[in-house]
Amino acid sequence: MFVASCASLGYYAQAAHGQISLLAEARPIDDWLADPVVNVKLKIKLAKAQEMRRFAARELGLPDNGSYKTYADLKRRYVLWNVVATPELSLKPLQWCFPIAGCVNYRGYYDREAAQEYGAELRHEGYDVQVAGVAAYSTLGWFNDPFLSTFMHYPDGELARLVFHELAHQVLYVQDDSQFNESFATAVEEAGVERWMLLQADPKMRVAYAVYEGRKHDFLALLLKYRKRLEANYARDASDAEKRQQKAVIFQALKDEYQTLKVSWGGYRGYDRWFAAPLSNAHLASIATYHDLVPGFRALLAREKTFPAFYAAVKKLAQLDKAERHRRLTEMAQSTLASSGR
Repeated sequence: MFVASCASLGYYAQAAHGQISLLAEARPIDDWLADPVVNVKLKIKLAKAQEMRRFAARELGLPDNGSYKTYADLKRRYVLWNVVATPELSLKPLQWCFPIAGCVNYRGYYDREAAQEYGAELRHEGYDVQVAGVAAYSTLGWFNDPFLSTFMHYPDGELARLVFHELAHQVLYVQDDSQFNESFATAVEEAGVERWMLLQADPKMRVAYAVYEGRKHDFLALLLKYRKRLEANYARDASDAEKRQQKAVIFQALKDEYQTLKVSWGGYRGYDRWFAAPLSNAHLASIATYHDLVPGFRALLAREKTFPAFYAAVKKLAQLDKAERHRRLTEMAQSTLASSGR
């Protein structure tokens, strides 16, 4: 028990140190723009980021607070590394519970080696594990989140998407329901970027973003297809050895079909990093978290028509118990699908 307590204290200590260090690096964007040493390319991107931030508050009703009004150069590729783990023959992720965030399906580290060490411990215990770099995260309004060097190189559409997503978490966050939280933020980012593209982007950017969105849709459909195959494999009446063997077959088929998909994209390699480490259940565990309830949220937004009314309706949903709010979102999505004749 004492060892476990020490380990927990060590984890919280690194989290606190990482957050404090990040905030210490942040400077107001206007300071960066006025600094003659800062290169022109970064200044142009920061000015664009300021426009996105103002758009988020003005057009999407997202919080107009101190978040995303500063910038920090972290001099590393990722701000965090998340550890996700599942049982060997299940897609249900492990959960970790924290004082503010509640229970979530990942454990984040500011140090890559620490994340890999923890991932190795879980693998030794028999879990499927993914350790993945994260470019951004939200402190849920507890701190003023800065723009970070880890994502400022993103194309404008993707940068806008990220900002809208993270700010959406400051509108609403329900403890112990990652799927509700992430699907809500994903719905806001998607609808927000659609509006931003319509009002702010030039035709060339709209075309480029449409191509990106098409590829993303294809890739997500591919993952969902093989996630269903894995679920069916684990649910069938068979021995663990048979399920294990079929699991390997399914993952190989996923890799093969991805190569075919790349050919249809003209060789685009944007998702190659996803396959850099051996595939496991952990890779697919979070897909449902970010996407399964999105159609229901989009249906609710269409019904409410404005973002403020949508947020108010979502907050009412959040007051229901978990099963009921999920049921209502699923029902709204199905109703919209039926009315569209698809």
